[in-house]
Amino acid sequence: MNLLTSWVDSAPLAVLGAVGLGLMVLAVIGGAKLRERHDRFKAAANDVEDGQETYVVSAVLGLLALLLGFTFALAVDRYETRRALVVEEANAIGTAYLRSQLLGEPHRTRLSRLLVEYTDNRLVLAKAGPGRNAPLLKENDRLITELWAATASAFVTIEDLDFSSAYVDSMNALIDLDTARKAARMVHVPTEVFVVLIIYIVVTAAVLGYVLVGRRGRGSAAIMLALLGMSFLLIIDVDRPTRGGIRETQAPMEQLRDSLKAQSPAVFDHWRLLDAKASSPQSK
Repeated sequence: MNLLTSWVDSAPLAVLGAVGLGLMVLAVIGGAKLRERHDRFKAAANDVEDGQETYVVSAVLGLLALLLGFTFALAVDRYETRRALVVEEANAIGTAYLRSQLLGEPHRTRLSRLLVEYTDNRLVLAKAGPGRNAPLLKENDRLITELWAATASAFVTIEDLDFSSAYVDSMNALIDLDTARKAARMVHVPTEVFVVLIIYIVVTAAVLGYVLVGRRGRGSAAIMLALLGMSFLLIIDVDRPTRGGIRETQAPMEQLRDSLKAQSPAVFDHWRLLDAKASSPQSK
């Protein structure tokens, strides 16, 4: 069981789809062969058996729909959590950047530069595949350490001000969200749920192969199984934040990065310079 769950976790989506399709085809063929064998021993099925088969198919498909809906809801809930965390992190970084502009030099320039580098790395990390995560995560942790070290250095100059607590809180929020996003990307729908779902889909395919006879029946079974397979692959895709094609949008972080690079620390000196010039003795 452990080997099976490990393989489901790591296998590419195309491989899972091909294996699932193969298992469904084999199950349909097996169900059809079992039906042919049954019909050879019994020339014609009576009305009671036809009614029982209808109830069985309805019950099997209904329970499968329930399992698919339950699993899809779990996957979408995790996707929405990851998407919401992107917005929260963008807001936290933006807040920390703006509050850094209230610091004196060289702390203001140093922290502004580190926050821009951190945002760039977060964007690359969010879009990287599984094999490229390690160096990016190492760089991410280094930048977190540098940010806190720079904050500790700047705190000495503002510790007597009421603003100091708010500034430290903004950095704490940024670091907390780093941990939250890492955790959200590691939490998935339990693999055991997917394994049970695969088994149930295969059993459903066998039941359809047994019950649906004739060219029209087999055609209907093929369409139904194709739809079930697509639904299953969609659920897996949504549940895989770094492997699949469906990923949480990074638009808030991209907009933040563009805004930070367009608003260097010098941009916020406009009124400060004018006020300094107005209060200088030469201007009087």
